[in-house]
Amino acid sequence: MTITSRSDTGATSRREHDFRLVPAAIAGWAGALAGLRFGWWAAVAVGALAVGAALVLLARGRRRFLGASGALLFLGLVAAIPTAARIHDAEHDVLGAAAERGTVASLRVEISERPRPIHQAGYADQQAGTRSVAIPARVEAATVDGRAVGSTGRVLLLAPVAGWGKLLPGQEVVASGRLAPARGGELTVAVLSVRDGPAEVGPASWWQRAAEALRSGLHSLCSILPEEPAGLLPGLVLGDTSALPQQVEQEFTASGLTHLMAVSGGNVAIVCGAVLLVCRLLRAGPKLSASAAGACLVGFLVLVGPEPSVVRAGVMGAVGLLALALGRRGSALPALAFAVCVLVAWDPAMAVDFGFALSVLATAGLVLLAPRWADSLARRGIPPGYAEGLAVPLAAFVVTAPVIAGMAGTISLVSVITNVLAAPVVAPVTVLGVLATVVGPWWTGAGHVLVRLADPEARWLITVARHGARAPGAVLGWPGGWLGGVCAAGILVLVVVVLRFRRLRVLVAVALVVVLLAVVPVRVLAPGWPPDGWAVVECDVGQGDALVLATADPGRAVVVDTGPEPGPVDECLRRLGVDRVPLVVLSHLHADHVGGLASVFDGRAVGAIAVGPGRAPAWAWQQVSGEAARHRVPLVELSQGQRLDWPGLSLDVLGPRYVTRRSPALQDGTMINNSSVVLRAGTSAGRVLLSGDVELAAQADLLADGVDLHADVLKVPHHGSKYSLPQFLSAVRPRAALISVGEGNVYGHPSKSTVDVLGTLGALVTRTDLDGDTAVLPGDGGPAVARRGEPRGPPH
Repeated sequence: MTITSRSDTGATSRREHDFRLVPAAIAGWAGALAGLRFGWWAAVAVGALAVGAALVLLARGRRRFLGASGALLFLGLVAAIPTAARIHDAEHDVLGAAAERGTVASLRVEISERPRPIHQAGYADQQAGTRSVAIPARVEAATVDGRAVGSTGRVLLLAPVAGWGKLLPGQEVVASGRLAPARGGELTVAVLSVRDGPAEVGPASWWQRAAEALRSGLHSLCSILPEEPAGLLPGLVLGDTSALPQQVEQEFTASGLTHLMAVSGGNVAIVCGAVLLVCRLLRAGPKLSASAAGACLVGFLVLVGPEPSVVRAGVMGAVGLLALALGRRGSALPALAFAVCVLVAWDPAMAVDFGFALSVLATAGLVLLAPRWADSLARRGIPPGYAEGLAVPLAAFVVTAPVIAGMAGTISLVSVITNVLAAPVVAPVTVLGVLATVVGPWWTGAGHVLVRLADPEARWLITVARHGARAPGAVLGWPGGWLGGVCAAGILVLVVVVLRFRRLRVLVAVALVVVLLAVVPVRVLAPGWPPDGWAVVECDVGQGDALVLATADPGRAVVVDTGPEPGPVDECLRRLGVDRVPLVVLSHLHADHVGGLASVFDGRAVGAIAVGPGRAPAWAWQQVSGEAARHRVPLVELSQGQRLDWPGLSLDVLGPRYVTRRSPALQDGTMINNSSVVLRAGTSAGRVLLSGDVELAAQADLLADGVDLHADVLKVPHHGSKYSLPQFLSAVRPRAALISVGEGNVYGHPSKSTVDVLGTLGALVTRTDLDGDTAVLPGDGGPAVARRGEPRGPPH
């Protein structure tokens, strides 16, 4: 969106904005929101209030209120009657009652949106981690327990990616499975868990097939680029993040750039703006320009699919183009209000959609706040272009921060800076990507050239997101839900109001500094990490394991396990200054131990990957062997009795001694845990026993074979679960016990019984969910323990 500034007045006049449709938009949105949150009667109540307010305004007879009161009256009636009726029908749909009983059903449905991949935690590769998809659909016919029932409600299909992942909007299919209750506060009446493939698949429309061919063509064109930009470019252009590495996606979220990968009004503005610019250069008139941009808009919306954010952006863009064709300038606010009215009346479920709220609020901020702030900055000597570049992301951040805080339970402190740095390349990379998508199928060479031209811009965005996500205190925790959103909104309103008074600005600045110092975790700001002479560090990677063993060479360390996902282990290694990893040991192949493997290679020289004899689960073995082949490092198997040495560090392989003859396909989680590699490390801080996730049977085997288990430090098996033998812990008799565990995990780790046993043995127990990164280093008379941001202390 282009911000215009009036140099003759130095400020944007309030009379430019037409607020007559705003009350109607608020009434329609509030009615649908209340109805979905509290029941159909709440929509009737809000609608009645809106109708009453409209009648009062009409009774006063003032001409300037006629348009606003008429729109408010109409939207009040819509909220009170059609919206309430649709919510009532969804609340009483027969499939909802069947879902409460977990009934088996067979549904003929029409696909509403493209299948959305559900990524499994712990996969570095998004495609490898996609086993199932979520598909919104509308019921055409339903059979429950062999009996036909009447339902035309919305359902959500959770289905295997095989057979379901390529379905297109508009196709009709028959799906069979077990019903489950839908999440409350929506028009979806039930969730159908599908195990088999689709049956009686109907044809897709020609335009949907053409759009799918263009989307697939863009992925093929991007294959000539490195993995990260190749996965990002379709996300920027089409909102398709299926090929985007999980680490990059997390970095975009942490740095406040995730909105760039969601097709919304920004994409529409860029695409249509490029067409209008060409038309202007060709001296085309307003109607011809609007018609050309409208045709481009329709094609773009078909290309990316009928997702709610796309539909909203399309309606907004269409209204704006209509205003252009009719010669009505400065109509952005009425266009936005009209879009809200139409969309909420057409689909009340949008009222509770976070993406819809973010899009509407961001657009309102750009229309109402950004021009005024840009003018204010320009009056203070900042060049107009730079003033707009600062005002746009700042306005978008201010109005969307409460929603993001309530939705995610976090606040990004680097969002404004990263968006300012990203802004110059967003439009070029989007236009180049759209051109490559359209041109590629007809002229592959030109498509490759366009993708190559977009590569530097995509790499720049990745660089900005990566550095923003790694900035100290980039993301702060915040109360989630409605309470968190209201608190964030209240604080922002208070700050904006107070800043209008010059004498209070200094007090506000001091208060913000105090709040930041109190809220930002001490371990982020505290100097001195890592502690000098550290020998072992248990990285805080959430519900998983990642442990670093130092050698005598600075910057060189062995890594044992890599956590559940890319990112955290990489950040831990960066904090430790590790740039050379002679060996990565994967104790076993569960996701919470191998998921972060890809990020260990980020900017580091890795010598080899070592594994035990286990090859299950199969997907994890394929991922690990694929990473080894991709980075051209050897993949070696550790065997019992083997010894590995580096200056200042030795590793003795004690296990696994638990052997199973079953096929990998038949091994369950306990068998895989018991096949963990068990290591005894000799470090400058003493003996360290690394036990992987061994459980009762494997621990008993180690005890029965008379293995010397005594160690100064124990990496507690299986995140401190209850499946640890007291005899095993007594045989180790550690002075310090490290538990790597995720905060608020659903497994109940660590077990109180295990922690109590360790306490009776005199061990100092540390937990990454409470202590963060935990280091072990030489101390007087034995190992000492340092928690990140806290002073070191002896384990007694």
